[in-house]
Amino acid sequence: MHPSAYVVHNAQIYTVDDQCPTATAFLVRDGRFSVVGSEASVREAAPSVSRVDAGGRTIVPGFVDAHAHLHEWGHALRRVDLRGAGAPAAVVERLTRFVAEHDLAPDAWLRGHGWDETDWPAGAAPSRRALDAAFPERPVWLTRTDIHAGWANTAALDATVGLDRLRRLDDPAGGRIDRDDAGRPTGVLVDRAMALVEDRMPAPSDAQQDRALRTALRHAARHGVTSVHDAGVTGAQIRRFRRFIEADAFPLRVYAMVLGESDAFGRFCERGPLRHPSGRLDVASAKFFADGALGSRGAALLGDYADAPGNQGLLRHSPAALRERVRAAVEGGLQVNTHAIGDRAVRIVLDAYEAAADGADAPVRRPRIEHAQVVAPADRPRFGALGVVASVQPAHATSDLDWAAARLGPDRLEGAYAWNSLRKAGARLAFGSDAPVEPLGPLRALHAAVTRQTPDGRPEGGWRPSERLSRAAALRAHTLGAAYAGFQDDEIGSITPGKRADWVVLSHDPMPLPPERIPETSVVATYLDGRPVHATDDWPDP
Repeated sequence: MHPSAYVVHNAQIYTVDDQCPTATAFLVRDGRFSVVGSEASVREAAPSVSRVDAGGRTIVPGFVDAHAHLHEWGHALRRVDLRGAGAPAAVVERLTRFVAEHDLAPDAWLRGHGWDETDWPAGAAPSRRALDAAFPERPVWLTRTDIHAGWANTAALDATVGLDRLRRLDDPAGGRIDRDDAGRPTGVLVDRAMALVEDRMPAPSDAQQDRALRTALRHAARHGVTSVHDAGVTGAQIRRFRRFIEADAFPLRVYAMVLGESDAFGRFCERGPLRHPSGRLDVASAKFFADGALGSRGAALLGDYADAPGNQGLLRHSPAALRERVRAAVEGGLQVNTHAIGDRAVRIVLDAYEAAADGADAPVRRPRIEHAQVVAPADRPRFGALGVVASVQPAHATSDLDWAAARLGPDRLEGAYAWNSLRKAGARLAFGSDAPVEPLGPLRALHAAVTRQTPDGRPEGGWRPSERLSRAAALRAHTLGAAYAGFQDDEIGSITPGKRADWVVLSHDPMPLPPERIPETSVVATYLDGRPVHATDDWPDP
């Protein structure tokens, strides 16, 4: 039985509370921080409760991941991991090994995630023929690292849209069917074209969905994540969250964004937000897509791609249609959170938010742009003027640095992955992972934000180092800043008396640690509402 009151002392505590930035002890009572400060002040307030000696370890608020996809992350952890596969042959090798090591039914789909053709030798490209040679009969569907493109073999196409039909189809609005020089489909489908396969392939069973969610929840706790903003949920996923909460099997807070293209969006516009009394689930926002992703050239740009003349990316909706969706969400009492990666998409979203603020009957509350990877310098001040939250993922910058310049060209690179410039222009930063696009891991994000380097230290001195953030600013963006983005800053995000006792113990102190050693830091323990949801064997839980 975990005590309802206890003291944690002998710790280096970074509170992310400007009134008391650091402390050495705190008192937790009934799941909330009660006293935070020095050893003496906490001891005086609670002389007889259980005590936990932190052994000088570092404690920070529970990390808030402002943009992830829980179910997709859970599924990705149970599929073939294609990250780092350096060529189509390496992808096929991993798929073949997975089949050999797992007892798959002969007709079971083979799913994988994480391929990235920008890591391959020049001229190499994904094609169904590379998959067909190894899997002539088993359907194969592989999602790109950014989840904005899928790669199918012929068996998967024939089992869904049909290869012959696909040959005759035009590109759908907001999507692209990749074709070779002879006009034949390669098996790669970009953005909305992915639905030609995904809407017809076998859906995961309820048991598989439950298993994926349990997997994601375990990983969140192990990485110190106590709250996730789930970026695009359906009604079925919300019901699954509630079922897990009622079974006391949900060691996480979720701020859920209703997928604007799902049937749940209309229902929540009519009914308004849902807040579960447990404090574990808020459904108070809508998620829209303005464009695709930069790596697959689906991000909507103001000019042509530098490496693809004539291509300016894809808009998922017309500007007028997006404005109407934003207006409907605002009038339904929902926060609006819009995926926008290219500078044209970002401008269209800012225009939609400005129009809603001018014309809607309800206020536009803390509107967000998810990713904001390429922002025209002239549009940066609009974030501050309109109160727009920049919900960004630091690891995207270090994952994309090897090819982003080729997509954008040197001039447009000025406005890319510019987190520090956005902050200076008045944007509130909220950090996330975009898992499974990147691995879920706040410490990885902190390293990327403060060094602008990959985990192995590339490039020397950091990529576009003027966009580095201080460690304090990066920690705030992954705690209190992300909590603000979900209207949770009065309850979580800092170690402050009265707030919920969500906190994390780290193996190293990342503040004075040499930058190259930040990736060595691991999570020792994770607490939610004052109770442990993860702990290593050497952590002295009360």
